[in-house]
Order: sequence, then structure tokens, then C-alpha cells
Amino acid sequence: MPRYPKDAGVRPSLSLFLCFVLGLLQTGILGAAQQAPAPAKLNIVIVEGDGAINNVRQRTAREIIVQVEDENRRPVAGAAVLFMLPDSGPGGVFADGGRVLQVTTGSDGRAVAKGLRVNDASGKFKVEVQATYQGVTATISVAQTNAVITAAAAGGISGKVIAILAIAGAAAAGGVIAATRSGGGNGTPSTPSTTISAGSPSVGGPQ
Repeated sequence: MPRYPKDAGVRPSLSLFLCFVLGLLQTGILGAAQQAPAPAKLNIVIVEGDGAINNVRQRTAREIIVQVEDENRRPVAGAAVLFMLPDSGPGGVFADGGRVLQVTTGSDGRAVAKGLRVNDASGKFKVEVQATYQGVTATISVAQTNAVITAAAAGGISGKVIAILAIAGAAAAGGVIAATRSGGGNGTPSTPSTTISAGSPSVGGPQ
């Protein structure tokens, strides 16, 4: 009769046992992850894009970045975030031509609305943002404006700076006019004159 090593029947059994144990461990880990409690509430924090002014002529827009957090202000990864543009009026479309963009948050809890192309309608509009995670939902609005930006503004000169320069120029011009008028109308500012008169000598007797 053929002889088998003493541990020939032990090795297959040991392998099966190890596979069984590993399967239980994996099932337990996955089950624990799936049974993690859902957050009590979600918060959406606007990181960038709120109050931005988009250039209608160049069809450029600021990207909207939001961060999804739980009730303890911890980032929530894996949340589904919807960015929704208005159906009409000022607004635009995303890169795929649609007005709704879905993004999943990363490990930092952030979602970015990329590829926004504004339309040629000037005015204010709102981008509605909705985040959902394990059945919990939160919403927020991001305000933006489509505007025809002039060359001066595009060059970095704001309307407030232009107004300040205009006021300063007007004040300087008013000062020149006042000085001209005080000069008798000949265009030359008058200079105050000083008159020195000599006193009359007096002669008296010896003291």
C-alpha cells in the first residue's frame, strides 16, 4: 500500500480553515462599515464661488466649491452633491450641456462644480446645491452674477476706484478755479502785498 506523509491530510484542512476564518473577518469588517450610523445632519459650507461675478463676454465663470460636513463639522466623504442651475434667465450650462451636475465628495468632503459656461443674459442668479448621504439631505444656495465686464474692469480697475479718482480730480479742478478767480480774473493767483512806511522824525530839547 502507498504511504502518505503524516501531514498530507492536515494541510488541505488547515487551508480550508484559514479561508473560512478570513471570510468571516472580511464579512464582519464590511458589515461593520455598512452598519456605521448615519450622521444626524449634514452641513454644506461654501468654500468658493459665492458672490462671484462672471464675465459674459468671455463666457468664464468662477468654479463653485463646497464642503459637506456632519453635525460635528467633520468632512463627509462619499456624499452625492447636485449643482442645479436655473432653467431660464441669467445662468448657463455645465460642460455636458446640462443644467444639473452630480459630484461625489472626496476624503476632504469637498465637491467642485467644474465646466460652468455662463449664458449671455446679464443679472443675478442662484445655483442650488443639494448634498445627500445615507438618507440625510442638506441644501444651500450659491449667489452669482452674469455681467458684461468692461476693459477697465477687466484690467483690474474697479468701479469704486474709478469713482474715487473722479472725485479727486474734481476737487483738484475746483481748487485751481478758486485760485484763478482770486487773482482778479487774469489767470494768475494774486500774492498778498506788504507795505512798509517810515515814521516822521521828531527833535526835542536836551533832557
